[in-house]
Amino acid sequence: QVQLVESGGGLVQAGGSLRLSCAASARTFSNYRMGWFRQAPGKEREFVATINRSGGSTRYADSVKGRFTISRDNAKNTVYLQMNSLKPEDTAVYYCAAERTTGLGLRASEYAYWGQGTQVTVSS
Repeated sequence: QVQLVESGGGLVQAGGSLRLSCAASARTFSNYRMGWFRQAPGKEREFVATINRSGGSTRYADSVKGRFTISRDNAKNTVYLQMNSLKPEDTAVYYCAAERTTGLGLRASEYAYWGQGTQVTVSS
C-alpha cells in the first residue's frame, strides 16, 4: 500500500508559478511510475504529466507542455510539478498518482494509488 500526500497548491495570479510536491510512503519509491492529473469543477479528471521510475523519461499534456515540468527525487520519495506561466484555465484540484510498474502512464486507469489532491487557483 502506498500513501501519497500532495502539497504546494494555492492562489496565484495569471503568469505566476507554483511548485507542487507529492510525498510517497512507498518503501521502494523508485519502483513506481508517477503521474499528475487535474480535475476542474464540472469536468473529468485529465492527464497533466507523467514520469518513469528513474526520472529519465517524461510526457506532458499538450495544454501544459513548455510551462510545466515534472521531476522526482527518489532519495526523498517525492515527485514534483513545477508550474510556470500559469493561466486561469489551469485552475483545478491537482492529484498525484502512483503505479508499481515501468514506463509512462497517461491514463488514470493506469494508476492504483492516488493522493487527496491539492487546490490550485489561478486568478486573471
